[in-house]
Amino acid sequence: MGAFWEGLIAGYGIAIPLGAVSILIVNTALDRGFRLGLVAGAGTATVDLLCAALAVFAGTAAVAFIAPYSGPLQVASGIALIAMGVYGILRLRRRVKDSVPDTGNQDGEITVYGKFVALTLLNPFTVAYFLALILGKGASWSFSFGDCLWFIAGVGLASLSWETLLAAVGALARKHLTPRFMTASILIGNSIVILLGLRIMMAL
Repeated sequence: MGAFWEGLIAGYGIAIPLGAVSILIVNTALDRGFRLGLVAGAGTATVDLLCAALAVFAGTAAVAFIAPYSGPLQVASGIALIAMGVYGILRLRRRVKDSVPDTGNQDGEITVYGKFVALTLLNPFTVAYFLALILGKGASWSFSFGDCLWFIAGVGLASLSWETLLAAVGALARKHLTPRFMTASILIGNSIVILLGLRIMMAL
């Protein structure tokens, strides 16, 4: 069980820092409700779990494979964030202009899940984060198959629980805030996502 607790701590370590994906999860719940926010969070948690598994079982080979593509992945990540932020603002403007609920042609659960899986996969540093934690344990990490599974389970549970909390925050805000404040919140959130995307692009 020690590996499980280590995985739990590692999972919260990668999930809690508020980045663009976290803001997008809150925005999704704020705009579409808890169910879609939870689906979005599950997409991100899935990638965290897969990256942990890749780091545990593939080790340094994973980072060696990803390293040559870190630049293109960074560009793709920035572009994806900017595009999602712009799309969120444009959809919000269309809804306000039409003065009717935006109920048509909305993404379903599978599409939302796939989008967040793809967006989170663009981060080449997640697997490196887990690998650094594992290698940093040195001889104290047994690398037994059971330990690996417990570690991965802890990471998955931590990530999913945090993303669920983000979705709940967005959903509660959706129920208790005025429509004008909700509109402003979604606009600010998407603007932050765009700025984060631009920051990634400028860091190259």
